[in-house]
Amino acid sequence: MNTPTTSMNPSTSVYTSPPFWEHLWRTAGIQAVGLFMVAYFVYGYQPSVGAPADELVAFYVGDRTRILIAAIVGGFAMLNLMWFAAAIRTTLADAGQDGWGAAATASSAVFGGLFALLVTVSAALAYSIAGSGNSAFTSGLNDFAWAGVVLSSFPRAMLVMSAAFGLWRAKLISNALFAVGVTAVVLVLLGGTTWLSDGFWAPDGAYSRLVSPAIGLAWILVVSRVLLTRPATRAGW
Repeated sequence: MNTPTTSMNPSTSVYTSPPFWEHLWRTAGIQAVGLFMVAYFVYGYQPSVGAPADELVAFYVGDRTRILIAAIVGGFAMLNLMWFAAAIRTTLADAGQDGWGAAATASSAVFGGLFALLVTVSAALAYSIAGSGNSAFTSGLNDFAWAGVVLSSFPRAMLVMSAAFGLWRAKLISNALFAVGVTAVVLVLLGGTTWLSDGFWAPDGAYSRLVSPAIGLAWILVVSRVLLTRPATRAGW
């Protein structure tokens, strides 16, 4: 008795081809930057460290919908950033720089976990905690979020460093662009030292809140351009 067999022909759709996925994940950094910016502006300005109880309630309860929407957008931004790191990983592995590619994967995973934790804290405060009347707990979580922003500088700097050194060692960027990357690493790392009680160098100050993240996002755009101008020599997806 013969068993009928059927042949499975691979799909010819462009959406199932390796070049489609290769290009999609190489553009994920650009998508991540756009989504992070949208989430930042939707979220608004979080109350500073030690803010009074009425200010915390006004923000987390009064702007609950905005904060929860920003949490969703931020989640999508984080997904795209991790896919961007995966694209760096495959590009560097293709060029024989597997170690730097692994560093990109590790740093994006650490930052992704920390960012998810901070988003969860903000969403929980807006969803129910801030309106429960426990002002001390609300204040503590708000300050915890600012401390997390400072400490996120270290995995962000590692992600910048892995791309800068890896692409340079692979001869995919010039010495001048490598110098820009090293400068970006130092400036992002400085965000981890912003522990003054108030002012520009405080956890809720302009450097930690704006300057350091902006430098990291700008470098993501630079690396995205490098990835998109380099043709893949093998399918990574």
